[in-house]
Amino acid sequence: MSKHDEARRAFLVGAAVGAGAAAGAALIPDALAQTPQAQPAAATPPAHAHGTTASQGYGAWFNVDESATIQAFTERLMPGAPGKPGATDAGVLNYIDLALAGAYADQRDFYRRGIAQLEAYCQATYKEPFAKLSAARQDEVITALEQGKTTGFTWPSAQAFFNTLRTHTIEGMFADPVYGGNKDFAGWLLVGFPGAHPAFTPADMASKEAFAGGVLIGLQTQAKRS
Repeated sequence: MSKHDEARRAFLVGAAVGAGAAAGAALIPDALAQTPQAQPAAATPPAHAHGTTASQGYGAWFNVDESATIQAFTERLMPGAPGKPGATDAGVLNYIDLALAGAYADQRDFYRRGIAQLEAYCQATYKEPFAKLSAARQDEVITALEQGKTTGFTWPSAQAFFNTLRTHTIEGMFADPVYGGNKDFAGWLLVGFPGAHPAFTPADMASKEAFAGGVLIGLQTQAKRS
């Protein structure tokens, strides 16, 4: 893993812990309003008809191309490494996909337009879609988004799109697995969050060491620690 990747992972983990994402992981993630400006009229849905992909055996909301874009983007935000799960390992794509099919349905057009603008920028700049760019070029695009230096973005703005994807990546990594991400408790294991436990012994309560129980418990699942 490069120093750049290590720094990005450290930032996301620090942001998650600092925001209480791990400590409050049993709670439903907040639906975030990332776009303070008025939203324009909804774009005409593309021919693949969002919302029908599940019946075609793929996804709850994203189509194949959109899924590839979001998976590549979130993996660069939270890159995996040997022994260190990344966004793909934790199922962040699945988390965002399910969220847009349900609780975050009001952000569907935000994502659709954001992805379309991202792909237009990549095609204009590199002649390839985002998912097919090298990791280095993907990082260049992400940095340009974060700094608002990309061209062709109107609504959502480049920075709003970046900030939303970063926030949803953190949620998908560290929220309770019941919401579709944090697969196999990858995010919780990464930050040492012990999960929910019904009771603690007096010794547990008196200890100054981090709790290290035998299982991780989520809202619906539990797993043995390795």
